[in-house]
Amino acid sequence: MRVLVFALSGIGDALMFTPALELLRQHFPEAQVDVLAMFPGVKELYERNPHVRRVYFWDFLRQPWWRSLHFVLGLRRQRYDVSINVYPANRWEYNVLSFLVGAPLRLGHRYRRLNWRELNWLNNRRVLEEDHLHNVVENARLVELLGVPLPAQLPPLRLYFQAQDEEVAERWFAAQGISAEAYCVGMHAGSATFKNHIRRRWAPERFAELAERLIAEWGAVVLLFGTEHELNEYIRSRCRFRQRCIVVEQESLLHSAAIMRRCRLFVSNDSALMHVAAALGLPTVAIFAYTNPAYVHPWQTPHRIVRKELPCSPCFYYSPRPARCRWSGTDAFRCIHTITVEEVWAACRELRRAVEGELSLPVS
Repeated sequence: MRVLVFALSGIGDALMFTPALELLRQHFPEAQVDVLAMFPGVKELYERNPHVRRVYFWDFLRQPWWRSLHFVLGLRRQRYDVSINVYPANRWEYNVLSFLVGAPLRLGHRYRRLNWRELNWLNNRRVLEEDHLHNVVENARLVELLGVPLPAQLPPLRLYFQAQDEEVAERWFAAQGISAEAYCVGMHAGSATFKNHIRRRWAPERFAELAERLIAEWGAVVLLFGTEHELNEYIRSRCRFRQRCIVVEQESLLHSAAIMRRCRLFVSNDSALMHVAAALGLPTVAIFAYTNPAYVHPWQTPHRIVRKELPCSPCFYYSPRPARCRWSGTDAFRCIHTITVEEVWAACRELRRAVEGELSLPVS
């Protein structure tokens, strides 16, 4: 069986398909599984995955349509038996691409919003999207359509490292003078920017204030991750303890992740690196705005969610529509703006106590 996986969204969504990919490989050990990606981080992630034979990379966002069509028709000549649209993929472009590749069996979801307009009916075997299920579960339901039995406990998210990743991390810590015993706390203050998702970022000034408290009260070393280097430098400049607040600049996703492994705690917006932290098993404090934590909370790692339970939230669902707020002025996106440093600091303290065995906190 020849399978092509369309992993056309971001790193977080790609990671949340890895449990389903593992189950697919276990049930069909002889299957040839290829992946199509259009973001470099997704390409890197899947190139390391032992369950994948080949990764195709094509930048559909920057290539002219006629070159993209030529590329897709080349994939059609590979005669795939099955194509899978990784959840979420509620966009007509993704469904048309899967249709053009021409696999006889095309797996996808029947979405509860904009399903007909986004051409999800081009997939000829679908499961109904459920608002209470995690994205990992939704992806597992896709491979279940192929007869893959789902265990009571789905696998964790998977990252695969090589020796060079560990060597890069060791050299980085040595260069920074950070000992193996240091209590490192990772932070990601960024997020995706497409579809107006920059609006789900907690204020950088509050990240800086939180970093000060972590350093002053725990003696922590705070590591600022992500490709948003200017944002991270701004947070560092606002922190009184700059020598213990360090920006991590790595071009490789896996190199950054190897450094992240040293963290004892990770604090993040709802972002791709939140899912990387979950894949590493890091205790994670996740700061949510208008997105639904039932979909994307940190998977199978100790965590705390910090969010505002407002009558209007969560208000963002999977569709091409950008995030928007019904309120205006100072009330706009108050779901994120009204989260205080004290609330996130309290979540950090509680989570640390939980992982050190002082209280019980379930892992979901």
